[in-house]
Amino acid sequence: MVGALAITQTAGYGVLYYAFSVFIPPMSRDLGAGVAELTGAITLSVLVSGLAAPFIGRWLDRRGGRGLMTIGSLVGGLGVLAWSQVQHVAHLYAVCAVLGLASAMVLYEAAFAVIVAWSDAARRARALLAVTVVAGFASSIFLPLTGLLVDRYGWRQALVVLAIGYALTAVPLHALAVRGRGSPAHADRGEIVGAALRERPFWLLAAAFLTQTGAVSTMGVLLVSYLIALGHQPVFAAAVAGLLGVLSVTGRLVTTGLQARWRVALITAAMFGVQGLAAVLLPLVGRSVPGAVAGVVLFGLGFGVATIARPALLADRYGTVAYASLSGALALPITISKAVAPLLAAGIAQFVGYPAVMGAVAGACVAGALALVAYDRGTRTDTAPA
Repeated sequence: MVGALAITQTAGYGVLYYAFSVFIPPMSRDLGAGVAELTGAITLSVLVSGLAAPFIGRWLDRRGGRGLMTIGSLVGGLGVLAWSQVQHVAHLYAVCAVLGLASAMVLYEAAFAVIVAWSDAARRARALLAVTVVAGFASSIFLPLTGLLVDRYGWRQALVVLAIGYALTAVPLHALAVRGRGSPAHADRGEIVGAALRERPFWLLAAAFLTQTGAVSTMGVLLVSYLIALGHQPVFAAAVAGLLGVLSVTGRLVTTGLQARWRVALITAAMFGVQGLAAVLLPLVGRSVPGAVAGVVLFGLGFGVATIARPALLADRYGTVAYASLSGALALPITISKAVAPLLAAGIAQFVGYPAVMGAVAGACVAGALALVAYDRGTRTDTAPA
């Protein structure tokens, strides 16, 4: 099951999310739309996935992931196929709304819920690491692959190939390998969720991952532009920014290895702090090649840490009975931050400048780190003997 999910997450993120950037230039020419107008479509997709997350989470807790993820991968494949036929920007927005729903059904939130429901604490960390390490290469695989398909066949035919390939990969793997039922029905699942939403630790987790996600999504979108503004060549800027995907895998490996000695919240807080330091250093040393590389490396080490830390922290504190429901509730504000933060940052960069953006990124990372430290202290106080 873990092997199947590693494959479907790689294909899912590659086709349903990362490939979009490759299609922007040819779609802009054919549809007569600007880059900002087209980028709004993928933003809508992200927002729809966040809005759907709480409902998807409750479904996963009640019925497990097999049927949901199988249907979601079929919807995703059909959505990409429909994307190949769009003639107007309005059609693209409608398609991306469907892809957002499919993403909520098949990507990390759903996959992690399946893993958490069927693994004990000892196996959970290894399973999450295995899936995210493989899927961490989604951009490295699908960006050049999509570019090759577009160059050889054109963007519409490339989408047809991706749609068929994704459906033929994900539908059977989800249908055959994913376990059908999650945790058994519990009358107190709603009480668990209600109690969590009323307590301070849950909102500290929400604050930590919301702020850091906003920082990460901002860097992911604006890093190339910022490196060019610092005086670097576009090819160099793109190559250095491409390190983020590889470094996210490195950060996940380091984080998982350190869990045997230190608590997950503190390890994650330290990684967020390193990212804040990197954002401060980039305006100071980023004009040189070594400085730019060092800043990106430091930021990249924490790029994917939240992905494995969030399910671990939720499952450790609240158990697995209502994990998917809680994860869905947490995913809503985090996903909105992921969608909105780059737009706000782009406005700041335009009117104030990139150093102000880096300052905001650093502040967000530090705020996330402090929230996790406060969460860890509160958790130890809650579990301390009377």
